[in-house]
Amino acid sequence: MSRALQGTAGLLLAGGLQAAWAVGDLAGGPAKNQLDLHPPVTRIATDVHNLHYIMLVICLVIFLAVFGVMFYSIIKHRKSVGAKSANFHESVSVEIAWTVVPFIIVVVMGLMATKTVVAMKDTSNADLTIKTTGYQWKWGYDYLKGEGEGIGFLSTLDVAQRNMSDAGKPQGDNYLLKVDNPLVVPVDKKIRIITTANDVIHSWMVPAFAVKQDAIPGFVRDTWFRAEKTGDFYGQCVELCGKEHAYMPIHVKVLSAEDYTKWVDGKKKEMAAKADDPSKVWELAALATRGEKIYSANCAVCHKPDGKGAGPIKALDGSAIVLDTDHVKQIAILLNGAANGTMPAWKTLSDTEIAAVITYTKNTWSNKTGQIVQPAEIVAARK
Repeated sequence: MSRALQGTAGLLLAGGLQAAWAVGDLAGGPAKNQLDLHPPVTRIATDVHNLHYIMLVICLVIFLAVFGVMFYSIIKHRKSVGAKSANFHESVSVEIAWTVVPFIIVVVMGLMATKTVVAMKDTSNADLTIKTTGYQWKWGYDYLKGEGEGIGFLSTLDVAQRNMSDAGKPQGDNYLLKVDNPLVVPVDKKIRIITTANDVIHSWMVPAFAVKQDAIPGFVRDTWFRAEKTGDFYGQCVELCGKEHAYMPIHVKVLSAEDYTKWVDGKKKEMAAKADDPSKVWELAALATRGEKIYSANCAVCHKPDGKGAGPIKALDGSAIVLDTDHVKQIAILLNGAANGTMPAWKTLSDTEIAAVITYTKNTWSNKTGQIVQPAEIVAARK
């Protein structure tokens, strides 16, 4: 290897080690050199931890007993010390013992686990019910019952995090875990999570809560948790759901009752402000400027910032549908999705937001159409 290559390799190795050393523990998320389960913040998670350790001890005792007897027999009765092979037939007592004892062990382990498993499935009497929908590749949260009912939003990987990944320059302890809109819940309240999916199978998991529930298209499943302390807790989609699977994090922010009430009030005011008046007539520049922000937050991951798309994701730059003067075609795709879920439906966006992002795509890159899609057109298409 030449000196130049050796020097380059050394710099790369040093840079990699420096980056690795710079990583620290993330409160509520993964820890550096973590070997154990996440510290529990729910009663169920604590029970799971205790079960884990008990089962580990039982398995360790069985391992030591079995291999202890095996190695003792090998060493004690080896030919080199003059041991003679015994000639005997099966023992009924031994046969019964090694059938009954494992059976008892398995039954005891099952009984210990059953209480926790049953408790995991008891989603009754929830204080707050939240529908969690998996999309390629983000999460949608809709507050269905309890304080905050009516709130709904999408939670997407922070754009800066994705840019770090694309540049190959990870930074921060929350790398690929930071989102634009975390799920917010109150402390010491039973939170029921209803999971489903819009396209393929996803899975919603937060290790600190000992919660993992698949989100399956066309099915509704549920789980629950009750966080016992405030803070930020992280997870990820743990079902391989496509090429952006690594960019689908979960961030749950647990607040005190007072702070949660303040968040609910603020979120509802924010939603009301975003809703706008669908009868308002916008000018192109203002609508396109707003659409650019919506595109960056929701569309650029798949269609790319330059609108060129990639692989099965179609390009928007030069797209016949985007250039078409018949706005209904593009509106229908935004509202209903396309390509069997590859393009998700965006009904959760307001009428103004959908009009803005469509207007942006029609007047960006090489698409200089001069066309404006007004919110009223979206209202008409929803009917």
